[in-house]
Amino acid sequence: MPDHTPGAVPPAGPVVVVGIGADGWEGLGVAARRAIQEAEVVMGSTRQLALVVTEAERVPWPSPMLPGLVGLLEAYKGRKVCVLASGDPMFHGIGSTLVRLLGAEQIRVMPAPSSVSLACARLGWPVDRTEVVSLVNRPPTTLNSALRPGERVLVLGAADPRAVAELLVGSGFGDSAFHVLERLGAADERIRRTTASGWGSTEADPLNVVAIECAPGQALPRAGGLPDEMFEHDGQLTKREVRAVTLGLLGGNGLLWDIGAGAGSIAIEWLRAHPRASAIAIERDPTRSARITRNAEKLGTPALKVITAKALDIIQALVTEHGTPDTIFIGGGLTAPGLLDQCWNTLRPGGRLVANAVTLESEALLTTWHTQRGGELIRISINRAAPIGGFTTWRPQLPVTIWSTTKPEEA
Repeated sequence: MPDHTPGAVPPAGPVVVVGIGADGWEGLGVAARRAIQEAEVVMGSTRQLALVVTEAERVPWPSPMLPGLVGLLEAYKGRKVCVLASGDPMFHGIGSTLVRLLGAEQIRVMPAPSSVSLACARLGWPVDRTEVVSLVNRPPTTLNSALRPGERVLVLGAADPRAVAELLVGSGFGDSAFHVLERLGAADERIRRTTASGWGSTEADPLNVVAIECAPGQALPRAGGLPDEMFEHDGQLTKREVRAVTLGLLGGNGLLWDIGAGAGSIAIEWLRAHPRASAIAIERDPTRSARITRNAEKLGTPALKVITAKALDIIQALVTEHGTPDTIFIGGGLTAPGLLDQCWNTLRPGGRLVANAVTLESEALLTTWHTQRGGELIRISINRAAPIGGFTTWRPQLPVTIWSTTKPEEA
């Protein structure tokens, strides 16, 4: 099987991807310059193309770029192509996209220092102890999951640092040290230092990296089990202790479906723990769906896709549009006729399925499936201390039965 997306036709020989910094032609090594000058076609942004010395045909990226990329490569098949990229092409860059389209054997990457390496060098921050958040094609609320007291965070793709500063102020981190590093590597590079609240309406060069040293504030762990009050809900919420156990049973990779999502707490915490994964929350109630979206933005997982529908009505459409799920959690609607069967049949071989039940009817269903399919069946009873008169007693929560299993690999 190919390890790349079918349909893209490679040009003659491997595509050479050259990383270039804001210092342009002067900052390139001999090998990188030679690759550009030996090419017949050089592709890149208008800004990048203006930085290089070449007699090759210069081809700016189409807009939008990704939808037109396959056609562009097809148009220049049979010719020697060089692609320009910012810094390290394999770090949030065009290099990884080309590998996905053509396969690694058709790509030769010549990286330059990434903006992250340059920023850490200027600030004296160890790269391995610095969190990096990309806002390219993502809303600023993506940053929320990275905000923890004492954390050092680099923000890429913030064309306007004002949005980042406003988010920090709104999240209680207005006193955080706020550095804006502009045109790193160029002769006219500039670093401005203030606090998030002190940035105000200041404008910056679009070619920038925002560096944050988080001041003391509200710290939310990425480990499962956020306090219930962190979620806006109407009572349809997987409670904290049960949520922590459920997330541990789910594991984490690939694509998660959260069916009967309620407040979206499972999908949101799953994404916080596994930021490179993806998730879809399926909730039939439109009011709850709106709450899920607000919760996701507040807790730093705005990439969570929220779909308002009955799961049984859209399972096939979901597979067609988003692919086969790697993990499925069923938190609501478990007794809908045929739901478990469809989820089981849809789940990829080797995938995880976890379902929670609070009623006798749904518990009976899970007991039957456990008998037929194996896996693990557990029951959780939680008691919380609460006042009674002038004393304290235990208030029992509804017991929850959890069935978890891994679908066998196909023979």
